[in-house]
Parts: sequence; C-alpha cells; structure tokens
Amino acid sequence: MSDQKRIRVAVIFGGRSSEHAISCVTAGSVLDALRNGTEADRYEILPIGIAADGRWVLAESPDGTGPRLAIADGELPEIGRPASAERASLVTMAGDPTARELTVHEPGSVPKSLGEVDVVLPLLHGPYGEDGTLQGLLELAGIPYVGSGVLASAVSMDKEFMKRLLAQAGFEVGPYEVVRPRDWATEEGRAAVRLAVEELGYPVFVKPARAGSSMGITRVAAPADLDTAIEVARRHDPKVLVEAAIPGREIECGVLEGVDPLDRPDASLPAELRVTGPHAFYDFEAKYLDGTTEVDIPARLTAEEIEDIREQAVGVFETLGCEGLARVDFFYQESADGGPGRFIVNEINTMPGFTPTSMFPQMWQAAGLSYPALIARLVDSALRRSTGLR
Repeated sequence: MSDQKRIRVAVIFGGRSSEHAISCVTAGSVLDALRNGTEADRYEILPIGIAADGRWVLAESPDGTGPRLAIADGELPEIGRPASAERASLVTMAGDPTARELTVHEPGSVPKSLGEVDVVLPLLHGPYGEDGTLQGLLELAGIPYVGSGVLASAVSMDKEFMKRLLAQAGFEVGPYEVVRPRDWATEEGRAAVRLAVEELGYPVFVKPARAGSSMGITRVAAPADLDTAIEVARRHDPKVLVEAAIPGREIECGVLEGVDPLDRPDASLPAELRVTGPHAFYDFEAKYLDGTTEVDIPARLTAEEIEDIREQAVGVFETLGCEGLARVDFFYQESADGGPGRFIVNEINTMPGFTPTSMFPQMWQAAGLSYPALIARLVDSALRRSTGLR
C-alpha cells in the first residue's frame, strides 16, 4: 500500500472506569496486530491512553516505546502513573468541535497538531467510554469510530434498560431487582430491597448495573451476605442489579455488522464457557488471572440450537441498535423432553475483550476470520458509516 494514503487510526484505551486495566490489555493486543499483522502497511497508528483521572496522554514516546499493556506476574497495567505524569504528553481534541484533529501538549513546548484522524478505535470498557460518552464526543467532531453509537452504547451498558428493552421485544431475560441510590439511603429502603430479593430466591448475583469484566460481582447464597455484596457493587456503580441465579450453561455468541452497513449482521459460532478450579462462577480471577476457564468452540449444541442462538444474538444486536460488533451472552437450559433447549439472555457487550485469547476473537477465528482480518473489517465498516443520524 506504499502508493496509497495510509489509514490514520487513533486507538484510545485506558479510561476512568474500574475496567481501566482490561482496556489496556485489549489495546496491547490490538496495537500489536495493527502494527505487525498481515495488513500493517494499511495503517498509521496513534495510541492515546486515558489515565484513571481522565487525562488523555500520547501513549508512546518519540523512540517508539510506550507503557506496559499486559498483565505481568498478576500486576495490572495502568496509564499515567504518578511517576510519569510530569513527562506525559497530554492530548486534547481540537478547539474547533468540527475538526477531526488532535493536539499534543508536551512539557516545555508549544502545543502542536497531531493532524487529522480518519477513524477512532475506542477500546474502552465500562463507563466513560463504552457507554456512549466518548461516542457522543466523536459524533460532535464528525470522526468515524468503531462500534455502536450513543444510544446503543448507553442502553447496552446499563443492564437494567438493556433487559427492559429486550424483554419488551420478546427475548427471555432472567428475574432481577434494581437497587438505586435512594433505595439504599435509608433503613426503610434497605428493608424493602431485602424483601424484594427474598422473593427472587437465593442464590442471587449482585453486580454493578453499568460495569463489565466481572468487576464488583458477588454470588450471594444467603440473606446475611446481601448487604455486603451490594456495598461491593456500589464501589463501581451507585446503581446495582440483583439477579436470580439461572441454572444452565453459559453460551456466548459474537455479532459483526455486515460487510455493507445495509447488510444483515453476521453471527459467529457460539462458544461455551466452563469454569473449573476453585471458582463458583466466571469472576475476574477466573477470567483474567489464573486461566481456570475452559472453552468449547463451537458449543456442544445441536445444529438447530446453534442456528437458534445465532439468530437470537443477531436479534439482540438489532433490537438495541448496535453497530460494529458485540458479544451476546446467554444461559442455555436443556429441554426435559429431549427437544431443543431454551436460551435466556444474560447481557450484551458492545466492546468485548479483544485479546487473541478473548472469547470474541476466538469465536470468529473458529469461523475462519483471523485476528488481524477481524480488526481490519471493523475499521473498514466504521469508515463506511457516516457520523450523525443514520
């Protein structure tokens, strides 16, 4: 591609949410694929990290080195540690909200333009990135970006409204209760919450309403542990969801926007998660730290059931107005009479984990789409879409 203009991709990662480190891990893998994959000559990469305090920094020094973007010996990566804050090159959007360029502010130097950006790859997980906030900023600037727009990102991030919309559209979702800040502010409110959860029946899962990566989730087997679990979830989000435990196998399915934006989305082969070792469920440690999870791709389902879950995954994607990519998570319950089982929607992730060993790329790899080709497809589909109303 030496005789053509290279695509200028701003890769944004880190962020203010509790999923900061997982976003960094995702970015490390994607940056490596963009730079060293089979289509590396197509891209010019601009890595931008968002520190936990919200600062945007140029996450690469002039000599080409950057921060560690991997989990090493159990230590999670982080952008903008205090020790490096004074040397950081801060990045801002252009003063003109319609401009598609970024500006870098280096210590002791006059601010300079980094030039226009063709497309943004927002690899942020959780609030302040995956929830429509960054997407709104990019819409105002008219910069194409990978993934869902403002509304779909916000609704998919908030598990309460995601479940409400999907249930209204006819998808099966499990029973749940929402604990809002005002519900937990008084003893009278707390008593009402405890009573509502009692009606769900134990065990239950307590989780932040707007978080992912298994952050802040607790399996609660008895009423005595409920209050502590809610407080743990509230460290990540003041709004909490309490879900009835659903017996069944955990099945996931990836969805990609069609090659042409007007085409119907494509669904991957489904994958089944099997948590082994000491973990009671697919928590943060099982997911990222100790490698005790086993995966079957394709999931152990009949051909009819595989077609059913793929259809439902695409249906969830379209119902919520998603674009680009998503991973839809289900519980599968076998039929008592030996017929097809049923699928209950757990949640959707509009920016799923994206390392080569993450579920989403693995499912597409099994369908014949390599990791570099998957990233290229996402970038190309973002470039074909317009910003604004569509």
